[in-house]
Amino acid sequence: MNLEQAIITLDLEEVKRILTENPSSIDEKTEDGIPLCLYAAQAGSFPIVKYIVEYSRASMNTVDEQNRTILHYAAMSGDVERNRYLVERVGMDITAGDRNLVTPYQIAWENGHKELLSYYEKQVGTPYEEMYHNPIRTGMFPDPSIVRVGEDYYMVNSSFIFFPCIPISHSKDLVHWEIIGHAITNPEWAGLDELEGGRGYWAPDISYDDGIFYITATYRLNDTGTVYRRQIVVSSDRPEGPYSEPVFMEEDGIDPSIFHEDGRHYMLLNRGARIFELSGDCKRQISEASLLYYGSQKRAPEGPHLLKKDGYYYLFLAEGGTGPGHRVTVARSKTLMGNYEPCPYNPIMRQTDEKAGLQRCGHGKPVCTQNGEWYMVYLCGRRVEGSYSILGRETALDPITWTADGWPIVNDLKGPSVLQKRPILALKASLPAADERAGAKRLFQNGLPKDFLTPRPPEKDAIRFQNGNLLLKASAYPLSSVKARNILVRRQSAFCFQAEADFAAPALSEGQEAGITCYYDENTWVCFFLSRNSESYFLQVREHIGKETIDHRMEKLTDPAGGRLVLGVETNYLQRRFYYAAAGEAWKTAETLSNVYYLCDEGISMGKRFTGAMVGMYGYAGGEPLFIEFQNFCYQER
Repeated sequence: MNLEQAIITLDLEEVKRILTENPSSIDEKTEDGIPLCLYAAQAGSFPIVKYIVEYSRASMNTVDEQNRTILHYAAMSGDVERNRYLVERVGMDITAGDRNLVTPYQIAWENGHKELLSYYEKQVGTPYEEMYHNPIRTGMFPDPSIVRVGEDYYMVNSSFIFFPCIPISHSKDLVHWEIIGHAITNPEWAGLDELEGGRGYWAPDISYDDGIFYITATYRLNDTGTVYRRQIVVSSDRPEGPYSEPVFMEEDGIDPSIFHEDGRHYMLLNRGARIFELSGDCKRQISEASLLYYGSQKRAPEGPHLLKKDGYYYLFLAEGGTGPGHRVTVARSKTLMGNYEPCPYNPIMRQTDEKAGLQRCGHGKPVCTQNGEWYMVYLCGRRVEGSYSILGRETALDPITWTADGWPIVNDLKGPSVLQKRPILALKASLPAADERAGAKRLFQNGLPKDFLTPRPPEKDAIRFQNGNLLLKASAYPLSSVKARNILVRRQSAFCFQAEADFAAPALSEGQEAGITCYYDENTWVCFFLSRNSESYFLQVREHIGKETIDHRMEKLTDPAGGRLVLGVETNYLQRRFYYAAAGEAWKTAETLSNVYYLCDEGISMGKRFTGAMVGMYGYAGGEPLFIEFQNFCYQER
């Protein structure tokens, strides 16, 4: 009998004998690759688990390939006794997430282990249903900035070259958010037409003073001239807008924020935190920039935000770059202009577990609720196979507590949380319906939802509505061109989803296309389209990876012009299955791609790669006009 068999048969004496004679056998794995010390917590008895913990060489830091701990496996068993022992005596975390952000608490809830759920609830202090999951904003919502006005919360995020520019989201509870507007909605003000992917509007900040909302951001140009970065400011008396025409400031740097105090206004910029004063309407720079503080880590100090509390100015910085070393640090001073002393607990937010599901955490801004609770929104990223941030950088939320010596720390310095107690105010807010939480989106019932974007502004009248359907003008340029227009996409917000476009097959000239796309930027995308050559109509999948274009096999069709055609994509992490159906016909698979690793920041090295995967509709017209009538587009998280 080997150790696994002894565990399965609940033979404690045999477990003792094997581990005494061969201590290293505890390091072995099951056929499924599960370390035996973890497997025992699910399949063994409590005495076996206790013996392994206290007498074997097993490390309680052992995790499986999914980064699941011994408590994840104990939760599967539903046994309260072994879970209590692991939590109270070993110190395992009920809310620790695996690589897919699944926690022991979630496992107990999904399996209906009522007694174990009751125990977990007493330990955590909150029922599972009254907790929230990070990220709170999934898909491309990087560089968050937040402000509270009364009982309402407003957040902005980077939009890069996507239009409308700089989404403005609203929440009543800090957990559930809805886009209510954008900072720049006039195509003539956007200035995006010639910009390469990943440039455009970076790291915006939203603030409020004396009845006015202010949004500032870096406007990042191409590297073709001598000016690469400019700062913009817009303002409005309504959070959703419309906002004023952007004014530009020529101070170089990135990640601006505005700090208001006693009728005066200041802009902060990196590197480190530089500060200069603004005019009363925040439209002009009226002093030279001076350095307040360069940061704690001293590497890539950016994203400065100021907070005044209890006689101190607290200066929050993002440091370490926006990759695995990202973090939030803080310093403080009794006077605005310093000197600033670093927090002894820095970094106050950082992910130190390389295997964890939430990575690259940083760029945070604090907010105080109307009930006096403190929270920080910050960016994070989830990686497929530990490498690919397909969804882009997202927004997470964690509580801030203040130490006895007056320093803010985030989530008790544990790093990002996966499962967290909802803010007190969240318990008063009504939750969205289940299908909304699942991510279901249907178009054209009330126009175009605010979460749809185009890379750079569309052509005038390119997106219209006709008889309840969307009439999309196809671009004169292919997806690989910066000049391509009218590509209508939304953020990919989950690793697994289905998206379908239902449209009337247009009469096409040779080489024209109508279809769907999984889009990152002009350098990396996949499309599934209807086209025609001199012989026939056909469907085809095309990949574009840097400078390489891959055309997959053609699926010939009889002339579909005027008939309905549905093109779909089913996504499972890095896999994409493209399928279709003509009116009245069965579904057919056109192509399956096993590894679209390139639809992310890390996929290839070309240009600025800071965005995230998108999915949506497009057309390519070439030299002749083409309009495509889409009846519906459905996106559903799986």
